[in-house]
Amino acid sequence: MKRRLNSRQRKYIIAGLCMILVIMGVGYAAFQSQLKISGTSNITSDFAVRITSITPNSIVGGAADKSEVTTHTDTTATFGTTLQRPGDSITYDVVIENEGNIDATLKTITKTDTSNSAILFETSGVNEGDELRVGETATMKVKVTYNPSVTSQPENLESSLKVTLDYEQSNGGSVGPGPGGDQTIGGQDVEIVSSGDGLYEDSYEAGRLIYRGQDPDNYITFNNETWRIIAKETDGTYKIIRNDVLADRAFDEANHRSTENNSYCTDPTSGCGVYAAVEGTFSSPSGSQSGTVTEDSSIKIYLNEDYYTNNINETAKGQMTSHSFNIGAVEYLDESGAEADSIEKNIAGEKMYQWTGNVGFANVSDILRASTNPLCTSATTSYHNNDACNSNYLLDRGRASSFAYWTINASSSESGGDSARAWLGGVSSLVTYVATNHAYRSDYAHRPVVFLKSDTTLSGSGTLEDPFTIV
Repeated sequence: MKRRLNSRQRKYIIAGLCMILVIMGVGYAAFQSQLKISGTSNITSDFAVRITSITPNSIVGGAADKSEVTTHTDTTATFGTTLQRPGDSITYDVVIENEGNIDATLKTITKTDTSNSAILFETSGVNEGDELRVGETATMKVKVTYNPSVTSQPENLESSLKVTLDYEQSNGGSVGPGPGGDQTIGGQDVEIVSSGDGLYEDSYEAGRLIYRGQDPDNYITFNNETWRIIAKETDGTYKIIRNDVLADRAFDEANHRSTENNSYCTDPTSGCGVYAAVEGTFSSPSGSQSGTVTEDSSIKIYLNEDYYTNNINETAKGQMTSHSFNIGAVEYLDESGAEADSIEKNIAGEKMYQWTGNVGFANVSDILRASTNPLCTSATTSYHNNDACNSNYLLDRGRASSFAYWTINASSSESGGDSARAWLGGVSSLVTYVATNHAYRSDYAHRPVVFLKSDTTLSGSGTLEDPFTIV
């Protein structure tokens, strides 16, 4: 077979059928029946492309994963989900790996969906035209949501979703570099490193690439300014942050949001630490504090209206893409023992809620993951040890000691009561949870974050002297 591939440059198609088997226990208003979603899945491949894991990574409301149902083999994927009420959702990461010796390209994605109006399906993270090189992984996100607009018992209680992925041989049968080689950043091969400054495989999200270290070569010219590439996301987009901060500005101006419309925000005079309005209830990860957030922060409005309109040129706007930002709260937890904080817990808290738009801020976990210091294990340890998360380009110690800038995540204590605070990044306390970082305070800077399109092509080497340039 390999001789035939090499001689005739023939394309072989891998058909992948991702199976959804979701049982929804409905317990809202007049909803009494079970909603069942079923399908089949199969991946067969001469290229040795296989499903390697399924992980629930974002759970909203009363949704729960049924671990006894959510399983996979090399060729099949099965999901089990329980949803309690409209607005509940769960997102699964389905990791597909090219374990063969021939690069593959995703030709088409075909989704056959016969679901009823009570169930919403979304797939993302794997796009047509994406290349899956030898040794690489791709992550498909499958989100199942109980439609928040449903107000009556649906007549149809069954639904099925079938996703077909058709891969073809890349470059007429070229053989990839193999595991541990380079990765493509904007069409350029960039070496993956395991120590020092550079591009790393993200230890916490399969298929995601991140830059780490004191001064990695991740400079990029965008909007006629110098920015830095934080990550190449699993959907192929590029998350970038402005290298220099903008002028100090309150995260949420005093009395911008009222408790009448936002019950999560308990002290309007101190602002509110939630970046954007969310559907349903906004809750801290432990559930110690919850309430409604129906209005956006003042800085979100500024960034996506005034700043986006007047400070980003038309060329740059065409290079950007609207994207989801994880805006959940990051809790301040114990530093050791069974209840110790961790980056995994920080990421899980961030992913509890999403907002989609043009301009946001970095996540707390972006700053933590950018450090190459092994002591940098959580937001809590960073707070207690100012040097724990150094060796970090997002925490530039060359700046003034008072330098600090907003992140996009609300600050939450395990005991609650911190709705008026948001987390900061800076040199004085690195990622810091200080008693005075109320959202209304206007003496902290801001660093915009945007996403570049997945088909972005770059030139340059990424150094400060020769930054990446969008072609």
